[in-house]
Amino acid sequence: MRDFHLPGRSSVLAINGMCATSHPLAARTAVNILERGGNAMDAAIAGAILLGICEPQMTGLGGDCFVLFNTPGNDEVRAFNGSGKAPHAASAEALRAKGHDTVPLNSADAVTIPGAIDAFCRLSETHGKLGLDALLAPTIHYAETGIPVAPRVASDWPSAAKMLQGHGLTHYMPGGIPLKTGQIFRAPQQSEVLRRIAKTGRDAFYTGEIADDMLATLNAAGGTHTAEDFASVAGTDATPISGAYKDIEIVEHPPNSQGATAILLLNILKHFDIAALDPLGSQRAHIEAEASKLAYDARDRILADPDSTARLGHLLSEDTAAQLAALIDPKQAQHKTSTLTEAVHRDTVYITVVDRDRMAVSLIYSIFHGFGSGIASEKFGILFHNRGAGFNLIPGHPNELSGGKRPMHTIIPAMLRKNARVTMPFGVMGGQYQSCGHARFVSNMVDFGMDGQTAIDAPRCFTEAGQLMVERGYDDQTRAELADLGHDVAIRDQAIGGAQAIAIRDDGVLEGASDARKDGCALGY
Repeated sequence: MRDFHLPGRSSVLAINGMCATSHPLAARTAVNILERGGNAMDAAIAGAILLGICEPQMTGLGGDCFVLFNTPGNDEVRAFNGSGKAPHAASAEALRAKGHDTVPLNSADAVTIPGAIDAFCRLSETHGKLGLDALLAPTIHYAETGIPVAPRVASDWPSAAKMLQGHGLTHYMPGGIPLKTGQIFRAPQQSEVLRRIAKTGRDAFYTGEIADDMLATLNAAGGTHTAEDFASVAGTDATPISGAYKDIEIVEHPPNSQGATAILLLNILKHFDIAALDPLGSQRAHIEAEASKLAYDARDRILADPDSTARLGHLLSEDTAAQLAALIDPKQAQHKTSTLTEAVHRDTVYITVVDRDRMAVSLIYSIFHGFGSGIASEKFGILFHNRGAGFNLIPGHPNELSGGKRPMHTIIPAMLRKNARVTMPFGVMGGQYQSCGHARFVSNMVDFGMDGQTAIDAPRCFTEAGQLMVERGYDDQTRAELADLGHDVAIRDQAIGGAQAIAIRDDGVLEGASDARKDGCALGY
């Protein structure tokens, strides 16, 4: 139980259904869908699409998504890959010939075909109850009438808006000044897009006038995208991957998501007595940082498009984890193991919903960098992600940019199971941090007995670009001890990531947790 003398959040308890996400209005919308007879898939889709208006710097119609879910009365977890592919004419060789070592972040070359709308339409049809018109109605309304900018969104806007260009500035910063807390953000052009999707489905987005608008913008910016690239978008069912940490099974989305990295990291941590350490002490942070370096190095060598990831079994192998664990010196930090060429960032939204039938959905939805590529279509204001920056340009690498291929993604939804029963859908936002965040969240609960809210609230650290980034929740002594171990310790301006979770307890009660690092909450009924 938390100390009620101190600031903090209580877990949210309910019986019939619950949503946890990064904006209160999206959580409320999802719960309303549940109360109207929709299921968890309906609610997650409705809430996720609204997040594109609540948090336009984080996600939107031009983004990608990944989904894990189960069906009522069935604890088998299913996966859906809603990430788009590079246009068929895309070429790493062409970018290398122009002198590029990486895919330029705010260029049309970084725009893979958006996959989220196709995913939402397909999942609504195959696993929802209410139909697209009901699910899109809340966002249609709020895109027209507007939503007050929340504090975290306002905090992100100035730095994220530096990516905006051309029509992106017109639609997302028309006055030339970032919106501040309480100012109203509207996107009436997007309401028209959603009306057409509600009426005729995914083809309204990927063909016809809306697709023409997107194509004209991308081609004018030098993109190789074609009408066929858009028309052929199709998300795919996938088989989840999983691993065990003590008595808990963690289920992750397979490649091109980085979920395997979280499993590898937990497998490495199993070789240390983490539970015997101070949860906020330097020794735990050190071992986690060293394990992360090794796990991420393996990720960067292997993970890619599902058809190009040939060594997934190596990442998931206990033998691999044992060999990597043996490389960790408990008394000394190692130098950075490799230089990451794929771009990483920390702009993502996550939503999880559990309904009265205990269908659980874990959904993550993103445009990658703040305001994505910064490129938006002229008429409808569809902001394109820059997920193509997740490719590299290394000849022969599994994740080398190539036409018709999906890039490695940092975003990962997750679920926990115990004794073969789904016990918690959860997600941790924060770009590259997400795999480390999954491992820390699970370890907080399993090794230290924290409930979901406490596990989310606990301070975070992450080794990135040669530095060990720590939140201000770590005290001066711990930071000094980490420096003595050889880490270049830094406190970043922004908190590390965000998280949401819903525990499905043995007594039938739902227990929601939401990260104070974001504007959101858990709500139930």
